[in-house]
Amino acid sequence: MDKLILASASPRRQELMEMLGFNFTIVPSKVDEEKYMELKPVEMVKELARAKAEKVAGFVENTVVIGSDTVVVLDDEILGKPSDQSEAVAMLKKLQNRKHSVFTGIAICGTVSGRVKVDYDKTDVFMRPISDEDIIGYVNTGEPMDKAGAYGIQGVGGIFVEKIEGSYFTVMGLPIHKLVLILKSFGVSVF
Repeated sequence: MDKLILASASPRRQELMEMLGFNFTIVPSKVDEEKYMELKPVEMVKELARAKAEKVAGFVENTVVIGSDTVVVLDDEILGKPSDQSEAVAMLKKLQNRKHSVFTGIAICGTVSGRVKVDYDKTDVFMRPISDEDIIGYVNTGEPMDKAGAYGIQGVGGIFVEKIEGSYFTVMGLPIHKLVLILKSFGVSVF
């Protein structure tokens, strides 16, 4: 079987790949995301996922490379990772007591076949009202600082999520229900 590479440094994506039992190597892509910021959310996550997978695939052989990208969208505004604590507080104040959408793009690139398959998934997230005191307390934990939208559903930030419509794993950063189907088409099975 071909080797499997995850083109991401995300601990959450790594955790999901391990949960599925895949034997894989992590090779972060280090793609410049700035030039994709003008795209609509769906195109942005798909193109970034493709760019990440193709960049890593360009310097490895006999592998299947997985690229992924996640954005949080509120009223057509993309909320990326906060640059500092005050931006994290501002993002959480915007998100509290509202519905927002999380888009995650996924791209699989087979270096032997040269084939690339790209898809995405969307999940709507409903946050409960959050006091300023709780927002500041959460930001002070440091958890929001490396996460799109300044929260992690799988961590302490999950206490603010009232409900979701869609896949929990899409919010975590890797829509595993789509991942396993695409990988199967590349001859890589979870079983």
